[in-house]
Parts: sequence; structure tokens; C-alpha cells
Amino acid sequence: MSRKIIITIDGWSSCGKSTLAKQLAKSLGYVYVDSGAMYRAITLYFLRNHVDWTDKKEVKKALGEIILDFHFNPKTENSEMYLNDENVEYVIRDLVIAEKVSDVAAIKEVREYAVAQQQNMGKKKGIVMDGRDIGTVVFPKAELKIFMTADNAVRVERRFKELYEKNPNVSIEEVKNNLEMRDYIDSHREVSPLRQAEDAQVLDNTNVSEEQQLKIALEWAMTKIKK
Repeated sequence: MSRKIIITIDGWSSCGKSTLAKQLAKSLGYVYVDSGAMYRAITLYFLRNHVDWTDKKEVKKALGEIILDFHFNPKTENSEMYLNDENVEYVIRDLVIAEKVSDVAAIKEVREYAVAQQQNMGKKKGIVMDGRDIGTVVFPKAELKIFMTADNAVRVERRFKELYEKNPNVSIEEVKNNLEMRDYIDSHREVSPLRQAEDAQVLDNTNVSEEQQLKIALEWAMTKIKK
């Protein structure tokens, strides 16, 4: 029986972190945890309930009313995000959420709440988790850390295609502005800013196919698992 490890995948928005994490988890028989979905679900709750996230008391009260869960959907073969027993997997992918999620994720109390849940999920190991601070803050001792990056124009194009399918009215300029804003907030926030862990393996997928990047990541994973 091979040992189980923790694999973290960090990087910029629209670098395909979730795609790789899902494929890697499936290939290894590991659990996939989408940390970004957790922050998106919290953002959705805040927006729906008109929570003033500049008010610490309101934030703490709201977090006490939030229960986050991942449920495996056999039809899609994916783990889907549940907020207080409601499947919000598709609602949280909206541009409205994307525009606010970096602000919400920068709040100290929100990050502490999410990180505690994420660390609890990793106790048994055998998980792949993607996000912004997984290899630096959530699992600093993870056996394999991957940091993903790609050319900005490529990232904008990928994100535009993804959003256009759901909303044909979205413009490429909106997507570009949103990505630039999120990059800035993610890398400049006081709490757990996006940065590359010193011991992370860098995967630039600007000119790499999904199949090629999975092959690279699997080779890295197997090297760590066999140690």
C-alpha cells in the first residue's frame, strides 16, 4: 500500500489550477478540495444576506451561520460546493461573485475560518487542494507543492471562454479588468498573500496541454509518494 500525501496547487487566477487538481485527484484516487469554491460560497452568503464585510462583528456573526460541505456528484464525477445544504456549485461561478471574492477572501476572520476547515480536511492526507495560500499557509509541510502560472493574455482568453458559455454578454475587457484586479488584491493583501512557496515546483502551462500538464504533475506526485 503506497503512502498518501498532501498535494497543494497554488497560482494566479485562470491558470487551470482546478482542472489539474481534479484530474490529479482522480488519477491518484485522492479527494479534491476546491478552496476557491469555499471563499466564493462565503461571498455568496455575504451578498445574499447583505453582510457588511467591513464590520468585524457582522462578519463573525455571519461565519457562525455558514456550513460548507463538498458532496461528490456521480453524474459529473466532481465534488460540488454546498452552502448550508444548498448546492451552489454553479451560482458561485458567476462574474458577480468573481468581482467580490478577492475582497472577502482578504478578510482575516474569513481566512482563519476557511483555513481551519481546510486543515481539518487534510488530516487523513490523500488530498489535492488548490488555491492561493495552500502551500504557504494551509499546508506548509505538504509533500508536493505546485505553483501554476501562465501568460496573462492566455489567462484572459481562458477565463473569457469559460464565462462566455454562461453569459454571452460578458466582454473580454471586463474579464481582463477582473483578472488584473484579482491578481493585485490576491498578491497584495495583508493576510496570506498569494506567493510561491520556496519548495514549490513551478508549472507554466502557457504552451502546455491539459494532458501534458497532468503527465508532469503525476510524475512529480509519484516521485514523492515512492519516497
